[in-house]
Amino acid sequence: MIKYTLFSGKDLSEHLRELNDSIKQKIKNEPDNYILNCNETEYKSHLFESFEVDKLNLLLDQVHATEKEKMIPAEYFPGFLYNVESGRSYLKPVITFHIPFTGNPSLIRMKPSTYSFSNPTVEIENNTIKHDVIVFNQSAEQVDEEYKRLIYDLQERVGRVNSQIKEFNDSLSQRIESEFTARKQSILQRKNFLSSLSVPIKRAENVPQTFSVPTPARKKITPKPVVTENGFKPEPTISSTDYHEILQVIHDTGVMFERAPSTYSQKGEEDLRDHILMNLAPRFEGEVSGETFNKTGKTDILLRYQGENVFVGECKIWKGKKVFLDTISQLIGYLTWRDSKAAVIMFVKQKDISKVIKTVEDEISTHLNYLGFVSKQNDSWSNYRFHINGDKNREIKLAVLLVHIPE
Repeated sequence: MIKYTLFSGKDLSEHLRELNDSIKQKIKNEPDNYILNCNETEYKSHLFESFEVDKLNLLLDQVHATEKEKMIPAEYFPGFLYNVESGRSYLKPVITFHIPFTGNPSLIRMKPSTYSFSNPTVEIENNTIKHDVIVFNQSAEQVDEEYKRLIYDLQERVGRVNSQIKEFNDSLSQRIESEFTARKQSILQRKNFLSSLSVPIKRAENVPQTFSVPTPARKKITPKPVVTENGFKPEPTISSTDYHEILQVIHDTGVMFERAPSTYSQKGEEDLRDHILMNLAPRFEGEVSGETFNKTGKTDILLRYQGENVFVGECKIWKGKKVFLDTISQLIGYLTWRDSKAAVIMFVKQKDISKVIKTVEDEISTHLNYLGFVSKQNDSWSNYRFHINGDKNREIKLAVLLVHIPE
């Protein structure tokens, strides 16, 4: 078996630079149609998990030793103690320490940016470092001391490698984001599509910038997304900033309801929805309407741009998980565009809101269109990723807002 001097081969920095180049090349090699139509979040996750570098980890609790007699060349003997003849080998007992580790075996041979000139020479087999100690006249204590020095050296050098790996992994998402965005923008510019056609939603004039309602204190590899579309059609979308502002207005209106439960707890979905609409309509120039028919049914809150839906909200009284999941399905049925924005507003009239929050958190991931959790604004407002019916690449941003108005 070949012996290697650890941490003295190819520069680790060079290896990590090559990985960065591979990320850029992989994104560059994707067809234009794929970059424009794939689910960006899923594709970026796929790249991250493909290129993330696992740290080295010495499994010291699994270290064991074996003993065997081996033929040892005369050159390995301490000359002043043994009468041996050059060029010949002699039988001596050898203690082999087996040190398992996790991570890419090639990394343990690479030279970190901070390195030592004296490194252990070992064999590597099946993610196990095998280090021989030839027993000449050492005591057991001396052999044990040699083992401890070996472990100290390994831990020190593994720490240096892992420090560089951590730096690489910590910036990996940003590099992928930057490369993907640059490639997509380049394609869009070539096709003369400006800024991904984000919908400019203007604030109406003479409306205060701040809403008057007070606000409360506030290694698994992801499969590469499959794209079946041919060509790219620009689709309207509102910006994340405008989407957040719409959600903030809805949330703040809900807080107003919660501060006067006796006034609002007896009202039905339509009346409560109308109060939300009254606060939304003055803030944005556009078509904000209630009970607007669209596609497969009618929706409660709808923001349209040039005849297309860019935000849809569903208002429902909480009646358990089935109604909740059905409401999500109903809402998704109104949406056809990539990067659509949506909200489910649930009016909770039960006294125990904590059970409802737990049900939402536990059950939402069971929906067939669910892609993932994004963030939690507060206990009553969480953000998720879904996809439209039949196409996982057409992602929907969906917020769930709970309004507690107990009867």
